Amino acid sequence: MLTWGALLTWGVWAGRLPLLVLPAALLLNLVTFFVYWLDKYAAQQGRWRTAENTLHLFSLLGGWPGAWFAQQLLRHKSSKASFRATYWASVAVHFMALAAWAGRESLRRMLLNI
Repeated sequence: MLTWGALLTWGVWAGRLPLLVLPAALLLNLVTFFVYWLDKYAAQQGRWRTAENTLHLFSLLGGWPGAWFAQQLLRHKSSKASFRATYWASVAVHFMALAAWAGRESLRRMLLNI
């Protein structure tokens, strides 16, 4: 998470990501945690649940730290192996996309020099 936060901050500092990214990431993670909490509450009440694909989408979009905290603090979706595997895959895809976006100029220069 520290690396992710550092990459976001560096991207903003370097002008490769808009400043709005930082508060948007915070808001997305708070919303993600809340969605996990709602799903946990619905499970306890025997009510309609949030689809796992929706939870994964929040992670993929950048809410994966909020999802991780929800899994740990709420003990929700923390033991289902297939869910955890997909969660970590979404984290990896998000991280690679963010790194590619933030470093796109460096990558472009490197490819042009080959």
